[in-house]
Amino acid sequence: MLFKRKKNNDFLSIKIEKLIDWNEPNGEGCIVSDRITKEGYKVGYMYRETPDKKNPDSGWRFLAGDEDEAYMSDSNNHHVFSINTICNYDRDIIPYIHAKIGSAYIRTKSNTFEIDDGRKPIFIDKQK
Repeated sequence: MLFKRKKNNDFLSIKIEKLIDWNEPNGEGCIVSDRITKEGYKVGYMYRETPDKKNPDSGWRFLAGDEDEAYMSDSNNHHVFSINTICNYDRDIIPYIHAKIGSAYIRTKSNTFEIDDGRKPIFIDKQK
């Protein structure tokens, strides 16, 4: 018999401050890999899809950058958060959060993001 694993809510404990103002029409929700919120990695790859109109979705997806398809296919490995909360996990993303739909960025150095053109590797880094 196969049992589906329950979502584990052992997120890193961080202080949440209001860091951003979000007034875009569809809401502030975003999908975030547990590699960031539970394992302590910085955002290494972020992209913005067309928001899901059925949910308060900004369209943003935040990953550490080394998750494979199997990892992301398991819904136990990512959760929905507000963008402000993720900005508190990794303040380096703040300058990019109002980027247009279709945008994609990778971390190329400890505190540097660039547009993802597929030519550079993602710099994987831990939160301090």
